Amino acid sequence: MIRTATPDDAPGIQTLWNLAIRDTLITFNSVEKTLDEVQAAITDHDAFLVAEDGGQILGYAAFGPFRAGIGYVPTKEHSIMLAPNARGRGVGRALMTRLEDTARTQGVHSLIAGVSGSNPGAEEFHAALGFNKVAVVPEVGFKFDRWHDLVLMQKFL
Repeated sequence: MIRTATPDDAPGIQTLWNLAIRDTLITFNSVEKTLDEVQAAITDHDAFLVAEDGGQILGYAAFGPFRAGIGYVPTKEHSIMLAPNARGRGVGRALMTRLEDTARTQGVHSLIAGVSGSNPGAEEFHAALGFNKVAVVPEVGFKFDRWHDLVLMQKFL
């Protein structure tokens, strides 16, 4: 089931987010999220969805401002994260479909994905959903003692 996240979902989201922070290059962040930070993220984003099965959070997708300034309001940057056991099961596609529908109802013109250049699976996932690569920003992320590129992908809604 895909639904809007609530503060009660924060522990499950925190588990997924911190796993990615500790063990992957999905995010360049190397500092784990506190429960308060996750609860704030849920309420601070323009949309924050979770995929749940039997009370277990399988993943989340959210969007918020791309950049500050009134001219950027119709463009949003999104994040998506899945539990390892949810990958390859259509959960990510379902989350993104619902997130895009939510964005359209809010009048969003385009979504931006900031993808780690060291995570080619994420780039392939977004391309399969109709996102186009619009830029590569070399060596802007540093994690696990090396530099990583940021791939920017965009989809017009």
